[in-house]
Amino acid sequence: MAIVAILLLPVVTMLLYGMDRTEDWLARGPKPPRHARGRHLRLIPGGRQRTAAPAGQGEAGTEAA
Repeated sequence: MAIVAILLLPVVTMLLYGMDRTEDWLARGPKPPRHARGRHLRLIPGGRQRTAAPAGQGEAGTEAA
């Protein structure tokens, strides 16, 4: 009888491991929708540059008096 118990031990171990993985899989929350993932658009802070002002409309404090 001890031999049968020793031979069944790997089977029971794999069964418990499989049940644990299945429980974790079922309890896991759903993935975010595909369109909600933020990996496609990366915004860089300060990435927008000012366009050059037309000639004659420079900033007020740049001319020396």
